[in-house]
Amino acid sequence: MYKVANASEYLVITGIGIKDIKLAKKAWILPGQSYTVFDVSPVNYTFEVQAMSAEKLPFVLPAVFTIGPRVDDEASLLKYAKLISPHDKLSNHVKELVQGIIEGETRVLAASMTMEEIFRGTKEFKLEVCEKVQLELNQFGLLIYNANVKQLVDVPGHEYFSYLGQKTQMEAANQAKVDVAEARMKGEIGSKMREGQTLQNAARINAETKIISTQREGEGKKEEIRVKTEVKVYENQREAELAEANADLAKKKAGWAMEAQVAEVEAAKAVALREAELQREVERMNALTKTEKLKAEFLSQASVDYDTKVQQANWELYQKQKQAEAILYEKEKEAAAQKAIADATFYGRQRVADVELYAKQKEAEGLTLLAQAQGVYLRTLLDALGGNYAELRDYLMINSGMFQEIAKINAEAVRGLQPKISIWTNGGEAVDGGGGNAMKEVAGVYRMMPPLFKTVHEQTGMSPPPWMGTLSESKHPTTD
Repeated sequence: MYKVANASEYLVITGIGIKDIKLAKKAWILPGQSYTVFDVSPVNYTFEVQAMSAEKLPFVLPAVFTIGPRVDDEASLLKYAKLISPHDKLSNHVKELVQGIIEGETRVLAASMTMEEIFRGTKEFKLEVCEKVQLELNQFGLLIYNANVKQLVDVPGHEYFSYLGQKTQMEAANQAKVDVAEARMKGEIGSKMREGQTLQNAARINAETKIISTQREGEGKKEEIRVKTEVKVYENQREAELAEANADLAKKKAGWAMEAQVAEVEAAKAVALREAELQREVERMNALTKTEKLKAEFLSQASVDYDTKVQQANWELYQKQKQAEAILYEKEKEAAAQKAIADATFYGRQRVADVELYAKQKEAEGLTLLAQAQGVYLRTLLDALGGNYAELRDYLMINSGMFQEIAKINAEAVRGLQPKISIWTNGGEAVDGGGGNAMKEVAGVYRMMPPLFKTVHEQTGMSPPPWMGTLSESKHPTTD
């Protein structure tokens, strides 16, 4: 029986004459052989992998993987034919197998990365997931044809990405507000500067125009006066000629002269009035010019003052920075000096401790040698005394002067107490007979009691009870 597989299929033949399995697109199926057809077209698997980042933040990773057999590798096709082809590609068995591999590798990789690394490096994260998943799929002869990792999604109750989006949105809005305010500030400042420059230029041009106008008016007045003077001279000459030529016209000349003088006076007055008006106009224009000049000077001075204060503030800031740097440098040097002093002190103390340790060691060695010498001395004495420890002790005490020292100490102690010693006797009298001897003893005790009470009273301040009688003032043989 001759079998031919479709374009996306392979024949898996087993049986007589085939050691393991045989893959073919078309083949004869002999008696004692069996075949199976499996499809090699890739399949899309959609998952929502729940993982947790290194900060213990859970998230959902929606992903779509296109997975199918590796058709360019015969060994992979053999693995797929043995392990996967008996099952349907869309069966739960294959889907759970692929899903388990993808979820396991994704969770392991996500646990080693922070949320920020996962979010910002989605492409790198996708590549690493694909690489690790592919390593596991190779043992089943499968190949990842395509992997589409969608946007990370928050787990209910852990809205990290939504808060992050809100944060980004608020930062963008705040930055936009700042940019708008800065642009508005620049526009207002530029507008005010342009207005000020316009006013300054207008005032300067007006002042220059008024100055030139006043100069032109003065020149016109000078020319008018000169012409009037020349006319007057010419008239006088003509009058003189007429007076000389026609004596008959003397009266008329006088009248004309008077009229001419009146006209001259009126003309002079008119000229004076006109000069006064023009001078007043000139003064007014000068006052306006000075006003505009003062305005321009004050505005310029204000700008200069502002720039000066800004430069001064920058200079003060620079000085403070340099002072702070100098203080910091000084503190660093002081710290270094203190460290050097501490190191030197530690070294000195260490050397002193070494010297003391060496002295103690030498002292211990000396004491050891002294003890060894004393042991030899005592052993020699003990051998000389026949091993008698009592005689050795007495010899050492006598040799060291211990008995003399003890007697001296006891004598000093008794002398320091300043004791009062009293000695009583019964007078040494003899009485005949046995009964007399007994009464003699009683009499001796009775005579002894008064000096005993007196001694007790002197040394302790205690008096005998009244029933004992009064003390006698008589002297008894005593020796203090």
